Amino acid sequence: MYIVTRDAPEARQLGRLLVEEKLAACVNILPQMESFYWWEGKVESGEEAVLIAKTEKKKEKALIERVRKSHSYSCPCVLSLPVQGGNPAYLQWLAESVK
Repeated sequence: MYIVTRDAPEARQLGRLLVEEKLAACVNILPQMESFYWWEGKVESGEEAVLIAKTEKKKEKALIERVRKSHSYSCPCVLSLPVQGGNPAYLQWLAESVK
């Protein structure tokens, strides 16, 4: 899952929550990025942080709902990115971590 937050402290808080609740096995935080986007009819810009939350498809809806309830944005960016494959041992660890 690709998630954007207003800043690194919010990313850390949200990332820890997702892991503690076993909605994600691991969260990576990219603490600073610059964004340009349309919002309420005009182009906006700002610095934000990115979370990459590693989870399974079966946890997707619950993770999205948790982010929506916990996020400071009224319409947070939460995108599902499909996993096409990977290290079998890592994928097994991921599955076990979100049980």
